Amino acid sequence: MDDRQLLALSEQTGAALRAAGATLTTAESCTGGWIAKIVTDVAGSSAWFQRGFVTYSNAAKSAMVGVQPATLAQHGAVSEAVVREMAQGARDAADADYAVSVSGIAGPDGGSADKPVGTVWFAFAHRAGATLALCQHFSGDREAVRRQATAFALQSLVDHFLKKST
Repeated sequence: MDDRQLLALSEQTGAALRAAGATLTTAESCTGGWIAKIVTDVAGSSAWFQRGFVTYSNAAKSAMVGVQPATLAQHGAVSEAVVREMAQGARDAADADYAVSVSGIAGPDGGSADKPVGTVWFAFAHRAGATLALCQHFSGDREAVRRQATAFALQSLVDHFLKKST
């Protein structure tokens, strides 16, 4: 997905959020703020985007969005449990209707047999209490993994939450 396609997806996300009268926040690790960046490339996004948390380190995950140190110790940063806490904590901290969180291994190093490079966990939290967690395995170099993760996050938000509310 190229930059033009990412921007179009961001515009679609924004249109759906506006139609729902809803707001979004992000908590990002491996994408390093790329979701927030592409969202804020849309003119007028301040009407529906609250803020983005770049929580690259475990300490930032705990301090900024309330991930419990015990959760990190037990499951590791790239896990369903951690992205769920990231999304719920970001949603609460930003007082947003929706939150997207992402944590993964973009490479080229850092992978293991259980969590190879390209493993990315996502969580989508809604104010109504529903939280969806999904794991994906992307291929390519570091930029390709991060770009695919950014696109997947926005597309999943639209597909799983926003299409249902509009």
